[in-house]
Amino acid sequence: MKGILKIYHPEETLKYNIKSTYCKAVYSNKQHFLEVEVITDDSLDHVDDDSLHYNFPQISLNVFDFPIDDAEIAGKTFTINDSEEETYTDVDVFDDEDAYLYDSELTFENDENGELQLSWKGNIDDFYTGSDEPIPFKLKCNFKQDEIVIEED
Repeated sequence: MKGILKIYHPEETLKYNIKSTYCKAVYSNKQHFLEVEVITDDSLDHVDDDSLHYNFPQISLNVFDFPIDDAEIAGKTFTINDSEEETYTDVDVFDDEDAYLYDSELTFENDENGELQLSWKGNIDDFYTGSDEPIPFKLKCNFKQDEIVIEED
C-alpha cells in the first residue's frame, strides 16, 4: 500500500487507499515548481454498501505549478491557499460533481529507508452531501518507485 486518504465527514470517516503517486520539482523559466498527483484506488472492498463514498469510489488530488525556492523538498512544509487569481490545487472525484481544496499543508520527509513521503492535510468541499461547509482531510503516502520485473524467456 502506498498510503491512505481520510476525509473526516461529520457522519463517517471516509477512507481511501492510495493506488498511485507522483511528485516532482520542475525547473522552468528560472523557477522551480512543485507537481504532485495522488490517485486513490477505486476498489470498494473496504466500503460498506451504505457508506457515503459508495458513489465516489475514486479521488485524485493534485498540485501543479506551485512555485518553490529550490528542487530539494525533503524536510520542507508548503502551505497552499488557492485564490480566484491563482490556483495550484485540483481535486477530481470522477463524477459530475465539482470539489475544491482549501488550506492545504504539504509536509515532505524522508522515512527510515530514505524514501520521500508526504503528509497532506487541508479541507475539501463536501461533495458527498453538498453542504456549504468544507470538511477536513488528511493524506499520507510515499513516493517509493515501483520495481518493474521483466522475466526473460
